Amino acid sequence: MLIKILYIVLTYLCGSIPFAYIVAKTNGKVDIRTVGSGNSGATNVFREIGKCAGVITLIADILKGFIPVYFARFIDNSFSYSVAVAAAAMVGHMFTIFLKFKGGKGVATGLGVFSALIPLPSLVALAIFGLVFVFSRYVSLGSICAVMSLPLTSYFLGYGAEAVIFTFVIMLLIIYRHRTNIKRLIERSENKLRIFKKK
Repeated sequence: MLIKILYIVLTYLCGSIPFAYIVAKTNGKVDIRTVGSGNSGATNVFREIGKCAGVITLIADILKGFIPVYFARFIDNSFSYSVAVAAAAMVGHMFTIFLKFKGGKGVATGLGVFSALIPLPSLVALAIFGLVFVFSRYVSLGSICAVMSLPLTSYFLGYGAEAVIFTFVIMLLIIYRHRTNIKRLIERSENKLRIFKKK
């Protein structure tokens, strides 16, 4: 039991590592919370620091969600324990102890968490994100649409009540974290992300 609790605590600390802040400080010598959207996430790093820094942040945020959840099964093979570990990673990212409990919006870390926990719904969500982003160029809109698909796909693909409830709760959290983006989307003032700038 002690090992299980310790692993959850360590997962929270792992999820709390503010890679966006670290990468921005290392590469751009700036506090990512004071530039652009002010969000400690890969998209803001991509826009304000550069493509390479953004990709590094994205991969790091995905892995800090994926790795703890993937290896949780070697401590306790139950789905319930994996959900608890997944929740710790998400809470760590969104409410990091290293930045006064103010973290990112949870999309990249969520991708890592759900890829390990419920891979098939995650693939569907990733495809939805890709389609929405390609046609709109709004990362926020793609993220919201993707996370909204998770409870439905979890249910229809037979992952059970725990998965459906957990994905629904995370969906609500991520949508709440995107409330300012939603307002800008409605006002048509949300910034688009263009990977390749037009000549």
